[in-house]
Amino acid sequence: MRESVHRHLGKLVAGVAVATVGTAAMVAITLPGTAGADETGGSKGGGTRAAQQTGQGADGTLPGVVEQAPAEGKKGKGLDPLTDDEITRVEKLAVSRQLFDATQNVRGGRGPERLDVQLAEPEADEVDDPNAPRRADVTVYDYRDDTLVTRTVNLDTAKVERTASHHGVQPPLSRAEQTEAARVLIADPLGAGLKADYKDATGKELTSPDQLQLSSMVYRAAPGGSAAVAKCGEHRCTRLFPKVRNGPWIDARKFVIDLSARRVLQLG
Repeated sequence: MRESVHRHLGKLVAGVAVATVGTAAMVAITLPGTAGADETGGSKGGGTRAAQQTGQGADGTLPGVVEQAPAEGKKGKGLDPLTDDEITRVEKLAVSRQLFDATQNVRGGRGPERLDVQLAEPEADEVDDPNAPRRADVTVYDYRDDTLVTRTVNLDTAKVERTASHHGVQPPLSRAEQTEAARVLIADPLGAGLKADYKDATGKELTSPDQLQLSSMVYRAAPGGSAAVAKCGEHRCTRLFPKVRNGPWIDARKFVIDLSARRVLQLG
């Protein structure tokens, strides 16, 4: 099986992120301290001890203080970000029983796949109105017929004001979709190389997406490209960039996971 997928499909990319994946730089912050201060007698030592007694560093700076974030209310105001309570509320309001029963999520169950919830822009005649109602755009994906649905909910009236449906529109994947794409790849014969590379890196069998750190990007078929991926763009397809937790990246770029058809496709 390893030979059929060119054993070690990804050749572990140790210590280097896949080029197409952005990696945030970690910035170390050092709080003021007294390292290197003269603690012997004399004017320098006295100054250091005095500074320490007042809670200051040797250079007279105060130690860093982390303030607690203010308690979040149940309801925001104006253009404040949506609160957790508001997000939970609009998700329930947007997905009515009728919509829930008529749609399908990424795992094939009832109900749409929830993608995003954002504060909606105010209406044109409400821009300068401090009492304008707050609205939220709830975006979901229906795997039953590959439809992206956005419902705008008025938080003041608790009513859905508009619904927009689109085909062929593919926003970034949710975390649940990334996890399901990895599950499909692991279970597929074409995932043998991924599992072999994981075992080489860890000495353990790869059986679950939880063992990986995942990044992804939506994949669209290029004009005149492979017939195998021709549906990608209409279907919800992705390329995964898996990483061993606390370990190296594994190159799986030659594979496309069609979540709509629950198939693994090979490029090239």
